[in-house]
Amino acid sequence: MSDDIVLLTNPIHPDGEKILQGHARLIVAPDTQPDTLRRLAQDATGIIVRAQLPEDIADHAPRLRGMVRHGVGLDFIPVARATERGIVVANLPGSNTDSVAEFVIAALLNLRRPHARFDAELRAKGWDKARAAAGSTSEVGRSVLGVVGVGAIGSRVAQIAGNGFGMRVLGASRRSAMPEGVEEASLDRLFAEADAVVLSCALTEETRGLVDAQRLALMKPGAVLINVSRGPVVDTSALVAALKEGRLAGAALDVHETHPLSPDDDVFSCPNLLLSPHVAAITATSMRAMSVGAAEEMRRILSGESPVNFVNPEIRGA
Repeated sequence: MSDDIVLLTNPIHPDGEKILQGHARLIVAPDTQPDTLRRLAQDATGIIVRAQLPEDIADHAPRLRGMVRHGVGLDFIPVARATERGIVVANLPGSNTDSVAEFVIAALLNLRRPHARFDAELRAKGWDKARAAAGSTSEVGRSVLGVVGVGAIGSRVAQIAGNGFGMRVLGASRRSAMPEGVEEASLDRLFAEADAVVLSCALTEETRGLVDAQRLALMKPGAVLINVSRGPVVDTSALVAALKEGRLAGAALDVHETHPLSPDDDVFSCPNLLLSPHVAAITATSMRAMSVGAAEEMRRILSGESPVNFVNPEIRGA
């Protein structure tokens, strides 16, 4: 058995564990508090990351050679500090694209054609009142979708929306060219014209607070907002105010400014707001794929190879 130790911030799929058997001893953190992760990282040569790492994690892990994101978003990993210390960072682009894209479409349909509400009203109020509620809903087809962050997930959402529902799709992104079927637009134009806005961008200093009161005021009163990016991209208090005042038709938040949500958070009393606990990327299929992918990348790093998805190749002069 190798003397390598891999710290798992959270459990991974058994198939991922099998890949690392014989290559490293696995330690699963009992919780994800910063001090716990710092303590357990002291002897770790690798970390598979499913939770926020403290910014100074590398200072507490003298043997650390690599960190692999169990997923895509890199805001859980202090990449700049890792690069300074020569620590390899890898992630798994595309590993949860379909699961998040499907979640977005489900949220959009739930906001526009709320099947669960019809079921509840039929059971509680009877046939006629349940049918009457349908008159206030609207179709998705031929409406305008705005996608902020047209990467793998945003592109897949746009593809489903355009090809499946015939939606006109506007996109705003750092990428140099939009995929087929997506019309590039400025952020203000996108928010003003879209009937539904999907946030699938990375959290950066440029996107933090991107959806504030001013930008929400640009949206149509009948528009909806869906956030599957990161909580701080949206000013939640401004969104709650817009929903309570009826200036937006609805919203869906899978990510939040603080995880987990406090039981007395204002969002729980907000009308027309769908809430979920950061589960857009989580299905049995995607969890296995991410665990297997992360384990394979970690095995490469521990063997001295470069990972397939090398986030900071400059540390090796690549």
